[in-house]
Formats: sequence, structure tokens, C-alpha cells
Amino acid sequence: MSKERARRREIRQREAAIRAEARVREAERDTRRRARRAAVRRRLGPLLPGRPTGQQTGILAQRRRVRLNLVLTSLVLVQVIVWVVRPDWQARLGALLVSVLAFPVIAAFAL
Repeated sequence: MSKERARRREIRQREAAIRAEARVREAERDTRRRARRAAVRRRLGPLLPGRPTGQQTGILAQRRRVRLNLVLTSLVLVQVIVWVVRPDWQARLGALLVSVLAFPVIAAFAL
């Protein structure tokens, strides 16, 4: 009788070890999956649906965006006019450099 109990106990212990090993593998797989999802979420960030975009809302933020877009549009328009009117590359590149350097100053005054 004791040999039979010992054999059954050994079978139960083997099965318990197999189940424990399966739980460990499952936990490791879950950990890797969570890490992978977290990495994707960090990279995609605001592109995922239901996530905040980081863009401010409200009247003042909208006015600020409109003013910055007007400043940027006007500088691009100046660039187009210079590229159409002036055929030499020095003037074109000079106007581009002045526009790039003047944008932060004009944007600060426009706000």
C-alpha cells in the first residue's frame, strides 16, 4: 500500500512541477508582451486612438496657433516671391536664411 501511495505522490509532484513550469513560461511571455506593447505605445504616443495629443485646447491656444500659422504662411509667401522674382541663388538663399532667423522674432512679437 505504501508503495502505491509513494507512486501516486510522485506522479502528483511531477504533474505539479509541469504545471508550475507552464505558469512560469506564461508569466515570462506576458512580461515580454507587456514590454513590447509599452515600447510601441512610447513610440506611437499620440497617434494611438483615445490618447491625448498634447495639443492645448481653448481660445488662447487657438489664437496662438492661428497667429503662428499666419506668420509661417507669410514667410513662405515671401520665399515664393523671392524665388520667382530673383533668379540668382545668393538672393534666394539669403532670403531663406533671413526668414529662418526672423521667424522666432516675428513669432514672439505676433504672440
